[in-house]
Amino acid sequence: MHRSIRLLQIGDDTLEYAVVGTGAPVLLFHGGHSSCHEEFGYPALLAAGYCVITPSRAGYGRTSQAADLREACRLYRSLLDHLAVEQAHVIAVSAGGPTGIAFCSMYPECVASLTLQCAVTKPWLAPEDGQYRMAKRLFKPETERRTWKLLAAMNNAMPKLTLRMMASSFSSLPYSEIREHLDDQAFELFRRMNNRQRSYAGFSIDLVQTQEDYAAELSAIQAPTFIMHSRFDRSVPLSHPEHANRLIPRSETCILDSWGHLIWIGRHAAEYDNALLAFLSRQEGLPRIQ
Repeated sequence: MHRSIRLLQIGDDTLEYAVVGTGAPVLLFHGGHSSCHEEFGYPALLAAGYCVITPSRAGYGRTSQAADLREACRLYRSLLDHLAVEQAHVIAVSAGGPTGIAFCSMYPECVASLTLQCAVTKPWLAPEDGQYRMAKRLFKPETERRTWKLLAAMNNAMPKLTLRMMASSFSSLPYSEIREHLDDQAFELFRRMNNRQRSYAGFSIDLVQTQEDYAAELSAIQAPTFIMHSRFDRSVPLSHPEHANRLIPRSETCILDSWGHLIWIGRHAAEYDNALLAFLSRQEGLPRIQ
C-alpha cells in the first residue's frame, strides 16, 4: 500500500496526514493509539475505488496538541479545503468517535455519510475506573513510547501468547470462543498493529474528550449514518451504538458477530468489509480524487 505522509501548516498548528489511493474521498478519524499510519479497513476501501484521507488526530504523530475538539475539527476542515475536497464519507473509529461526531455536526455540508466503527459516543472510562487509571499511567506522554516498545517486543517474540493475554480487554467472550473466531491472519495483523501503535499526547487528550456528553452533536448530524459494532465488544460497550442510534436522525446499526473490538481481525472481517461497502455504495457518488 503506497502511503503519502504530508504536513500541513495552518497558522501556528501542524497537521500530519496521509492520502492513500484514488477515487471518492473517505475522511477517516483513527482510534486511540493510532495515527495516519493506520491500516485497518484500508485494503477493502482501496480495492473498491476509494481514496482514504487520514489525519493524525490532535496530539498524535506530528499533529499539534489541540485539546479543544472544535478547534481540532477546524484543522480537519482546513485539510479538506487544502485538498480541494468539497464532501467526503467520514469514518470514525473507537476513541475517534467524538471527533467524527463533532466534525459532522459542525460541517454537515462536507459530509456525504458517517460511519461509526466500535466508536465512543458518550462518556467513557470514568476517572474512578481502574482501566482509566491504568491507561493514564501506561500511556502518558512521558512513558508511552517505552510501553509500546515493550509490548511490540513481546508480541514479535510470542504473537499467539500476546493476543491471548490481551484478548479479554477487547472481547467479552472466553478465549476458547475467541479462538474460534480467529483465522490464520489474525495473529499477524495483531502483531503489526502493536508494532505501529503509539499514544503520543493524543491518548491523554482522548481520555479528556471522551468524558463529554455529545448528545446535542449526535442529534445535529444530518448525514446518513452507519453504526458498526461487535456484540462482544468489551472496550466500548453496546450502550454506545445504542445511544448513537437513538439520537442520530438518519442512522442504521450493524451489530456484528465479530469476536470483539477489533472488527478488522478474524473470520468476520469480510462481513465487516461487505457491510461497509454496501452502505457506502448506497450513498450518492462523489467526485474522485486522482
